[in-house]
Amino acid sequence: MNRERGASSLALVLLLLVLGSLMLQGLNQMQRRQVAMVNDETLALRNTAQAHSTLQWGKTVSWPDGVDVQCRAYSGGSRACLRLLDHGAILLMADSNGIQLWQSGARQINGIVFSPHGWSDFCPLQEKALCQMP
Repeated sequence: MNRERGASSLALVLLLLVLGSLMLQGLNQMQRRQVAMVNDETLALRNTAQAHSTLQWGKTVSWPDGVDVQCRAYSGGSRACLRLLDHGAILLMADSNGIQLWQSGARQINGIVFSPHGWSDFCPLQEKALCQMP
């Protein structure tokens, strides 16, 4: 009879080990998914910050007159482009790894004056083709 008690105790301990192992595997998978989500979010925030930086840098660049679309490379593989529109309006575009930002403005005698309303994360023009980076 002593053997039977020992076998049932051993079976209970093994069952607890199996259940604990399954729970730990599930928690590990959940943690890996969350770490991947945090990494994706970090990359998106980094690219957004780089796009903002590129847009601000594009405001300080001396863009020559007479060219319909002109682009300049910025650090980290990002670019800023200036597009001349009708009636002296301009559109400054910034791109950093797929994150795009726009800012409208106008060309005046003393240079380019950008909209006081700031940047936009969606195309401010009705014709979406004008918002595409060349």
